Amino acid sequence: MSEPSARARRLLTSVLVLLAAVFLALGTWQVQRLFWKRDLIARVESRVHAEPVAAPARAGWPAISAERDEYRRVTATGLFQHDKTVLVQAVTERGAGFWVLTPLRLADDTTVLVNRGFVPADRRAPVDRAGSELAAGPVAVTGLLRLSEPGGGFLRANDPAGERWFSRDVAAIAAAKGLSDVAPYFIDADATPNPGGLPVGGLTVIAFRNSHLVYALTWYVLAAMSTAGLWHVHRRRRV
Repeated sequence: MSEPSARARRLLTSVLVLLAAVFLALGTWQVQRLFWKRDLIARVESRVHAEPVAAPARAGWPAISAERDEYRRVTATGLFQHDKTVLVQAVTERGAGFWVLTPLRLADDTTVLVNRGFVPADRRAPVDRAGSELAAGPVAVTGLLRLSEPGGGFLRANDPAGERWFSRDVAAIAAAKGLSDVAPYFIDADATPNPGGLPVGGLTVIAFRNSHLVYALTWYVLAAMSTAGLWHVHRRRRV
């Protein structure tokens, strides 16, 4: 065997060994991600069906995290500030329309935004939802804790000055409405009927993309192909 040919085989062998190792590592990483995702889904399912707990108070706000708290069933009691309601563009199983987000002022003078539910586009104005406003006085809200959605949505940025909202950005809504001591989360109200039938709550979609098994198999197949190529190179060397 000539020297150039030997060098080429050594280089090809090194490349194939490296590729096999990388593909194997990536496949193993995806398997680990698969178990992590399954555990996350199980924990979220447990939260969604658990008994509601008090919504985190101000002292607990810094410790709130998506991994531990999102989709937890919570309850809060306070006074709705209907004059500070915002409408956030939404697409749901009921079609296009808006989420109705209303600040709930709690007894400790903090505020939690509540997504009271969905209204169709032709019922966005309060006058078109006769009887939908709750009576004045304390109300108890139960729903799922959700984290803020900063920036915007539908590939569009929020426009507070124009009252055009495309995501439930808690900080931006609080600033636009002059709210203080606002929790860094909002509550997706459950399906408890509202007066007049609107807004419609309980439309939270909980879905997690879980393609890690497919990715793992893909990487392992590529690792096997690299190993087969390595075997073929050495087999030809012996012939």
